[in-house]
Amino acid sequence: MQDYFKSMLPADELAQLHYIPTLPEFVTWIERKWSDLPCLSDTVNTFSYKEVCKTIARKRALLNSFGLQKGDKVAILDNTTVEAVEMFLAVTSAGYVAINLPAQLPPQAIVGCCMKFGVKVLSAGKDFMEAVKDAPCKVIAITDCAEQTAPVAVVDKDDAAAIFFTGGTTGAPKGAVLPHRALMRGALNGVYAPGSQLGHHRYACVLPLSHVFGLIRSTLSVLHEGGAWYAAASTKETIAKFPVIQPTCLVAVPGICEILLELVKMYGKPFLGGNLKFIISGAANVPPKLIAEFDELGISLFEGYGMTETANLTTGNVDVKERPTSVGKGYPEQELKVVDGELWIRGDNLFLGYYGDPEKTAEVMTSDGWLKTGDLVRFDEDGYMYIVGRIKNLIILANGENVSPESIEEPFYQDPKLRDCLVKEEEVDGRGVIAIEIYPRIDDFGDTPWEEVEAYFKNLVGKVNATLPTTHQVSKITVRKDDFKRTGAMKVSRN
Repeated sequence: MQDYFKSMLPADELAQLHYIPTLPEFVTWIERKWSDLPCLSDTVNTFSYKEVCKTIARKRALLNSFGLQKGDKVAILDNTTVEAVEMFLAVTSAGYVAINLPAQLPPQAIVGCCMKFGVKVLSAGKDFMEAVKDAPCKVIAITDCAEQTAPVAVVDKDDAAAIFFTGGTTGAPKGAVLPHRALMRGALNGVYAPGSQLGHHRYACVLPLSHVFGLIRSTLSVLHEGGAWYAAASTKETIAKFPVIQPTCLVAVPGICEILLELVKMYGKPFLGGNLKFIISGAANVPPKLIAEFDELGISLFEGYGMTETANLTTGNVDVKERPTSVGKGYPEQELKVVDGELWIRGDNLFLGYYGDPEKTAEVMTSDGWLKTGDLVRFDEDGYMYIVGRIKNLIILANGENVSPESIEEPFYQDPKLRDCLVKEEEVDGRGVIAIEIYPRIDDFGDTPWEEVEAYFKNLVGKVNATLPTTHQVSKITVRKDDFKRTGAMKVSRN
């Protein structure tokens, strides 16, 4: 599996890459390696790696001046900005633990988070200063720096580096503690892609830094390969500036990919800037039609699988034309195995546990270091992995059999006129039945009467049912005019 990824890069570039186990070493390395190349940009001002690393050193000095101790928590609340990236790297390279708070948190929740995690300093962007005024810790502006610089700290690869909010493998949101080794393994894995990667790609960052996908693959991996990272004041503004940014690469969730296709239909392919070569998509199901539509534009849409607990990047698939429903093969330096249908993972990309919750940690971590993901998977004969479903989503049929709703949804996603669907159990006339809600690609139907749209999908349900065991067949169908409620990663919410 390792050769699958390492063979993607030219030999001379592969020779330049190595695993850097801690953030302090990483910041030192990128300053030396990529010094004068463009690093971070707000689409107006662009700063070189040398300039960014000097600002990070000044932010380290500021944090040190507050008398913080190694391992103390520093929260960051801002949009996806240059300053937020610099502060994250300052916190982690100074030996403290960074917590990127979701931008949508209300003031009361901000206070609660600071208390729960024992935050000592909160660094906030100008749009959030009012929201953090009651925070029970020292508050500083995200732009603040000391006049002097401070060197990187000495940390161990197993020391905590960051805490991310996650639903975990099951249940309510928790704080997943990621060590330096995990973040840096994820950052290196993200560099593996077909063709030349080092020192010339331009990435438009459209994902929040509070999401592990946005922080690792859309930011740390970009810096690892010497790429240029661009973001405007918001996701909407960043997308609007694609003609200016002219990105060559993009990291996005399928929901954003759908939006981009709609914009291309409205404004033409030049809207994407003219240089976009590939998109890395994950965090939700990637419909085959999405892959095909980007391919028609000359853009490769690659997909993969990962979790917050595994530092985002677990598997990747660049062979999407041949295997559009697979999430690919496992990245290097990790072990994958299937136990009773469930994927288990072991490697230096794993988290340390859930903050302050040893019981929940023990539920998913074995004594010999395996993470029980809660995901049901299968592998084909060539080692490509396919997601079958989630243990927590299983429907228990009347005969006692467990069925994964995702396994029933999969054939529906083969239909190009379906955008998203959700299979669940509902009660009809006092008995449990399998039901499906379908959200069509409305534009594909033009002026077709709604009754005919519903008839199209009822016919589709009939075709899919014909391939399923009687006990697994869909008995109730709802065709939606409005989109589903979605999570922060734009997945269809099952709650």
